[in-house]
Amino acid sequence: MARGEPVTIWVQGNGRYRWTFHYEQGGLIEGEIVGGTFLTLPEPLPQGYHRLTLEQDERRWRCQAIVAPVCCYEPEALSQGKRWWGVSVQLYTLRSQHNWGIGDFGDLKTLLEEVARRGGAFVGLNPLHALSPSEPDNVNPYCPSSRYGINTLYIDVNHVDDFLQSEEAQRWWRSDETQRRVSVVRGSRWVDYPAVTTLKLDALRLSFQHFNLRSALDPRRLAFQQFISRGGDRLQQQATYEALYVWLERHGETFSDWGQWPECYQDAQGESVVCFRETHVEEIMFYCWLQWLAHEQLAACYDHSKQLGMPLGLYREVAEGVACHSADSWQERSLFCHDASIGAVPQTRMPQGQSEPLAPVNPVQLQRYGYQPFIDMIRSNMAHTSAVCLHHVASLMREWWVPQERESEDGGFIYYPVDDLLAILALESQRHRCMVMGDEQGVLPEGMVSKLRDSRIYSCRVLFFERNQQGEFYAPQDYPPRSMATVTTHDLPTLRGYWQSIDLMLAHELGLCSGDVLLSRRLKAREQAKQALLDALHHYGHLPQRVGRNATLTTMSTQLNRGVQRYLAESASGLLGLRLEEWLDMATPVCVPGGEKQYPNWRRKLSRSLDSIFGDSYLERLVRDIDLRRNGPLPSRNDGTPVGR
Repeated sequence: MARGEPVTIWVQGNGRYRWTFHYEQGGLIEGEIVGGTFLTLPEPLPQGYHRLTLEQDERRWRCQAIVAPVCCYEPEALSQGKRWWGVSVQLYTLRSQHNWGIGDFGDLKTLLEEVARRGGAFVGLNPLHALSPSEPDNVNPYCPSSRYGINTLYIDVNHVDDFLQSEEAQRWWRSDETQRRVSVVRGSRWVDYPAVTTLKLDALRLSFQHFNLRSALDPRRLAFQQFISRGGDRLQQQATYEALYVWLERHGETFSDWGQWPECYQDAQGESVVCFRETHVEEIMFYCWLQWLAHEQLAACYDHSKQLGMPLGLYREVAEGVACHSADSWQERSLFCHDASIGAVPQTRMPQGQSEPLAPVNPVQLQRYGYQPFIDMIRSNMAHTSAVCLHHVASLMREWWVPQERESEDGGFIYYPVDDLLAILALESQRHRCMVMGDEQGVLPEGMVSKLRDSRIYSCRVLFFERNQQGEFYAPQDYPPRSMATVTTHDLPTLRGYWQSIDLMLAHELGLCSGDVLLSRRLKAREQAKQALLDALHHYGHLPQRVGRNATLTTMSTQLNRGVQRYLAESASGLLGLRLEEWLDMATPVCVPGGEKQYPNWRRKLSRSLDSIFGDSYLERLVRDIDLRRNGPLPSRNDGTPVGR
C-alpha cells in the first residue's frame, strides 16, 4: 500500500474481533471490529513494515502491512538531466600483479581509483553472491549458492590483518612452492577456480588460527561478534551448510548436491544438523569469518568510491535466483519448488530455450513468509552499494518453470505478486538511497514496462537490440533518460565478436545451433544488423569518411570500435556502462549461453592487466573523448524529433 492512501481491510467471519496494529517504529493502535465488515485504519500510516493482529477468543491471526513509497530512489542529479558514465566489469576477470589468479576487492579498489581519476561516476559489478567454497566447479555468478552472502574468493588475502600478522601464514606465503602456485594461476588466461580456491582457503585457514589467538576484548574480535549478531540465524545456516559439505566429503562421501546427502542432514532445522552445529562450532565460525572479511572489504571499496567523489560509486547486479541445490534452498527448503527449475522461453536468439539450474520460489509460500526472504535478500544486496541491477527483472511478475527431466519447451509461466514486490523494492531503495535498474532482455509481459517506469526502475538498453521495426538503430538521443546504455552484456558477444559473428559460429561448433540452415539464416540477419549499425554510425557522424559504408567489406577497426562508443556516449541515457572488453577490443566471450558443458564459462580473464589498461595512451584519449561527450550538452536531433522514447 502507498503512503497516504486510506487502508481498509475486509474482515471475514462472524462476531466481534479485537485488532491491534503495531508500528514498525514502536507504538500501536487498537480497537474492535465486527466480522463481515471493513476495518479502516484511523490515521495515515508511515512508511515501513507494520503488523496487524486479529483476536477472537483464543484464536489469533497476524499479517504484515507494508506501507511503501510510490517509486524507487533516484539521485537528484540524474533527475535533473545529468548523464554519468562508468565501467561495468565481471570482477573475477580482472588481472593484476597482486591478485591470486582471480580479480579481487584489492583490484576493485584500484579500478575505482582509475575510473574516478578520469571522470567516471561508477563501477558496475557482476553478482557478488556467495558461491560454495566446497564446490569450486560451480562458478556461475548468476546461479549462486546464496544471494544473502558474498563470494569469499574475492577476498584480497594480502590485505587481511591476520594473514599479515601470522608468522606461520607468512612462512607459507614466502615458500617457493606457494609462489610457484600463485604465479601459475595469476598468469593463466582462464580462472582456475579449484586451484585458486585451494590457495585462498589454505591461506585463510592459517590466518583464522591467528585470529583465534586474539583476546575476547580485541577490537577485531568484537567487530566479528557484532557481525555474527547482525547476521543472525541466516548467516549461521549458510556457514553450517559449507562446514557440513566439507565434513561429509572428508568422511569419504561425495555428493553433487545436498539432495543426495544422508536424509538426516537434508533438514536444516533437524536434530542431526543441530547436533552438528553444536559439535563443529570452530569450523562454522571459520565460514562466518570469511563472510565477515568479504563484507568488510566490499564496504571499504564502497567507502573508497565515496572518498574519491564518485557520484554513484558502486552498483551490483542481483541474480534472478539461486541454484536448485544451494545453501539458500537448503536452509529455506519450504520456500522453493524442488520439482522444477527456472528456464527461458525458446526464442530466436536461443531456439532451444534454456533450463537453468535455478530453484523457483513458490509465490504462495513467499506470501506466507510475509515476503521476509525477499526483503532480506534486497537489503543484503543494497548494502555497500549505490545501485542494484536486477537480472531478468521480468521475474518479478512471472517465471518460466521447467519440470524436472523435461525440455524448456515443456515449461510454463508462473506468476508472482509483482505489485507487492515492487513496493518492497521502492521502500528498501528509498531507505538505502539505492537506485534500481532492471535487465529487460527477452519478452516482457503485458503491463510490466509501465510498472517499471512508474517505479522509476532504470532500464538496461543494449545497443545490439535498440532497433525499430524497420531494423534501423535508434538515434542516441532517443534512448530513455531513465536507462543505462551499454554496447553488450556478459551473455552476449563482445563488440568484435558480434562484428565477426564469432558467437554464431561458436554456438554452431558447440552444437547449440541446430543445423546449417539456421546458422545461415542467423548469419544473414547479423549482416543486416551490422549494415544498419554502420549506417547509423555514419549518419550521426561518429565515423570518419574513410571508414567504409559496406558492412560486409568493413572489418572491425579502432575507428569502428571508437565510433560505437562515441555513439552511446551521446545517448540520452542517464547512465552509460562501458565494458573493459570493448576498450581492449577482445573477441573471446566470457559466457556462451547454454554452453556450460561445452565451453569454460565464467573463467575468461581480461587480455591485459589493470596497470597496462590504464597506462595506454590510446585508451586515455578514448576515455577523455567519452567524458567530454557525457558532460557536454545532449546533441540535438537534425529532424526536430523530440528526444527520448
